[in-house]
Amino acid sequence: MSVTFLLGLLIVLGVAAFFLARMRALSSAGGSVRKLHSLPGYYGWHGFLMVALPGLTALVLWLIIQPMVIEARISATLPEALVIDAAARELTMGEVRRVAGGLDAVVASGALSTTDSNKIDTTSTNVRDLLKNAGVALGADVTPEVLKAAQAYRGMAGWGAVGRSFLALVVALAGLAYAIKVTNPDFRARNRVEFVVLGLLIVASSIAILTTVGIVFSMLNETIKFFGQYPIGAFFFGLTWSPNFRGDSDFGLLPLLWGTLYITFVSMVVAVPIGLFSAIYLAEYASKSTRNWLKPLIEVIAGIPTVVFGIFALVTVGPFLRDYFAQPLGLGDSGSSVMTAGIVIGILNIPFISSLSDDIINAVPQSMRDGSLGLGATKSETVRRVVLPAALPGIVGAILIGVSRAIGETMIVVMGAGAAAKLSLNPFEAMTTMTVKIVGQLTGDTDFAAPETLVAFALGMTLFVITLGLNVIALVVVRRYKEQYE
Repeated sequence: MSVTFLLGLLIVLGVAAFFLARMRALSSAGGSVRKLHSLPGYYGWHGFLMVALPGLTALVLWLIIQPMVIEARISATLPEALVIDAAARELTMGEVRRVAGGLDAVVASGALSTTDSNKIDTTSTNVRDLLKNAGVALGADVTPEVLKAAQAYRGMAGWGAVGRSFLALVVALAGLAYAIKVTNPDFRARNRVEFVVLGLLIVASSIAILTTVGIVFSMLNETIKFFGQYPIGAFFFGLTWSPNFRGDSDFGLLPLLWGTLYITFVSMVVAVPIGLFSAIYLAEYASKSTRNWLKPLIEVIAGIPTVVFGIFALVTVGPFLRDYFAQPLGLGDSGSSVMTAGIVIGILNIPFISSLSDDIINAVPQSMRDGSLGLGATKSETVRRVVLPAALPGIVGAILIGVSRAIGETMIVVMGAGAAAKLSLNPFEAMTTMTVKIVGQLTGDTDFAAPETLVAFALGMTLFVITLGLNVIALVVVRRYKEQYE
């Protein structure tokens, strides 16, 4: 039974439980709603929740635990050379999963039956070509050990699907029986339903926090491994970035940090004035008809894919800056530069800063504007001394979103700024950022235990700390201006 079908069956059982519990409540009260502690709908929702929540919880736990159990059992049967360490084990199990998925595809295509797929071997069958015909491409020939493990993996997964369905349905039916049993006129169904809903809301709000904590701990763990192999001082104060997967690498952070901050600074110089001034115009000066067609046109920029901006930087902005500024001024002869990437990223950020700032400025009460104008202030004085200070926290938040997007941008930097890690003040030279190097160190056939790969996590952790610092600074600035304004 597939997961989708099982989910649908649980929902159907939940709907049935809703009506059964509601009917049970009414019949126990002799058809009189006044004798019930809660409205009939609450008894129905209690029945639905008692079926759906336990069933879904059992299903989710099974889906989380089953792969770990299967992989642990499969790993124990593989030769020690294939699972000698964590990295080798992960690579081998990844190959096993791909082969198992390929065999499923072969069976689905009708090329083999389930029984025959469990009997094939590498001596009589070219497994790689067989999987290729089913649309599954493998990087190398399938070894006998991997094929045997994949066949065992499919068998365990099949039995796991049966157990998963049985457990989820049994738990759901037990919940249905419990809901019917406790349903009576004195049962506080409303309190129980509201308590469960409150718990769901708390869980939903906790997901973001737990996700952040998980991201930090995953990066921190790999970062600690990296600093166990490479000196922390050489990383943070090194002036040379020269990774080499054959060893003897230099991982100096400063050139990447400089390129990141330089490009971000240029992009903010472009985005903040244009975005903020356009927001002030739209909110305070533009007529309603002008605003109705101008704001959507600005927001269209936000929907353009970043790769399109990268092409724009590569074929338009870069050559223009090179031909009309860099070469005439003797500052360079390349279209890939800090200015190219910074200007295009700034254009990308204009709609975010403009739209958010516009909404925040419009949220300032009209009474504040009327009071300022009534005291004799001009329109511009009202905007500068009343509206903008009141909207400052939101504007700072909008700018921070722009800074975060600029720091995290990768595609535009690759196509517009190049990949050179260097320290230079010349804005018309090619440079790169930390995000570009993170992608570069994690792509390809890499060894996740090598410092050349682990350095990507150290760069990611550094970016996280920088972003956190920017947020703390923004909070301090907002609070200080708030106190002055109040």
